[in-house]
Amino acid sequence: MVSNLNSRIVRSMIALTLLAFVVVYFGLTAYFFFIYEWLYPEFTDDDILRTGDIVMLGLLLGVGILSASLLGWVLARRIVDPLKSVAAAARKVANGDFSARASLSKGNFGEASELVNDFNQMAGRLQRAEAELKYSNSAIAHELRTPLTILRGRLQGLLDGAFFPSPELYGRLINHVDDLSAIVEELRTLALSNAGQLDLQYSSLDIAVEAEAALASLEGHFNAAGITVTRNLCCAGLRADQSRLRQAFVAVLENCCRYAPQRSVHVETGVDEQHVFFRCTDTGPGLPDESRARAFERFWRADDSRGRKSGGSGLGLPIVKAIAQAHGGDAVILPIDEPGLAVEIRLPCQAIPIV
Repeated sequence: MVSNLNSRIVRSMIALTLLAFVVVYFGLTAYFFFIYEWLYPEFTDDDILRTGDIVMLGLLLGVGILSASLLGWVLARRIVDPLKSVAAAARKVANGDFSARASLSKGNFGEASELVNDFNQMAGRLQRAEAELKYSNSAIAHELRTPLTILRGRLQGLLDGAFFPSPELYGRLINHVDDLSAIVEELRTLALSNAGQLDLQYSSLDIAVEAEAALASLEGHFNAAGITVTRNLCCAGLRADQSRLRQAFVAVLENCCRYAPQRSVHVETGVDEQHVFFRCTDTGPGLPDESRARAFERFWRADDSRGRKSGGSGLGLPIVKAIAQAHGGDAVILPIDEPGLAVEIRLPCQAIPIV
């Protein structure tokens, strides 16, 4: 049977006291019976260590053992109580109760406080991850149900003869299949990023060239949305995955097409002291301050300006952040004075020559 920490600490304190007593006792005995006579040969008192001395040593030993036991018990309680609290909370978390938290009484050691705080932070992250997983599962079902329902209805209509086969109808069905494929690919990208398995094929490139290519690929979308695009693309070399980086740029620009029609968009690239950056600023409705922190959550959309009717799966910005972080960078929303939204992708600054 494994003894608990409390009893082991008490026994260790008692053993330490006994050891100290043995050292002192035999040390004094050796001194008075051997060393003392050698140092003071003229001293003839044979009763150096009297009975009272032995009794006094016994009393000191008893007081020492009692003091060690009390001190060991107090010390053990201060060490063991946080461990018991963490263990109880860990059992609840293991049973699925992610709201469990460890508690800490006053007067504990700094290490115990750090242990409890670290555990509670871990439990909080697990609780948020569990909530995000539940929300993601519900959102995925919702996102897939709409195109699947439409597909089934159209196919059932073709089977029943309610719809006449035509290239236009087949084209719409193909578009719904493409939407489903896009959602599946976006979910796959996020899953690989979360698992740290997002495969990147690094090459030397110029961020200005990639930004210009992303703008050119969406020129028709900008024209259809009535968006005026301005740009200030400064060259900056880096090593990155070209296709993934362009995917992130396109995702940011597509957000502008959906949520800032008939407005203007300004795109910048460049390098500062720490980062190579891609910055996209639109003059659309933007996001309130309390919503900016959630802009990179999966399937999240602001109620007013970024509803489902505007299109999109709600995975664009999360994928942008995932790609940026996979490169060792980040994606953030910048504060701006006027209405609109400014998204910046920051990548590690590297001294890569532009060829």
